[in-house]
Amino acid sequence: MSSEADRTDAYRKLWELIKGIQMAMVTTIDAEGALRSRPMRTQEAEFDGHLWFFTNAKAAKVNEVLKHEQVNVSYAQPGDNRYVSVSGTAKVLRDQRKAKELWNPTYKAWFPQGLDDPDLALLRVDVHKAEYWDSPSGTMMHLIGLVKALATGRPYEGGENEKLRM
Repeated sequence: MSSEADRTDAYRKLWELIKGIQMAMVTTIDAEGALRSRPMRTQEAEFDGHLWFFTNAKAAKVNEVLKHEQVNVSYAQPGDNRYVSVSGTAKVLRDQRKAKELWNPTYKAWFPQGLDDPDLALLRVDVHKAEYWDSPSGTMMHLIGLVKALATGRPYEGGENEKLRM
């Protein structure tokens, strides 16, 4: 297992990669064992190994998580050539204090009664590991790299790829 310093570095790196990417694709396992993904908005809370999402307590994903807690959360920022895949376990929580901490008035569109909405729940993903692909150069540099790889017959090296263990 990694040291506390390694874990802190991994948390920091992961948060740097996903911060500002508003929508994630959250993948669960449905009743037939198939993977099912849907877009969800990550809450901008200080990252401590958990990702937070608001959800409707009656949504299919809630039952899926109760049966199979393993989930994947993927992020993409194509304009920055930044992609992140997060693996972890999910829990459905009715935590009024945390909901209040994360609440934004725009969520009333989904939860008309606000924080008092009886269907309001939180989906907490406990991150176990993540992998990312990050090419900080712009689109032109990305294209030059592709052309160079084609011209030289060498594999394209598109930037940084690393696996993080939490």
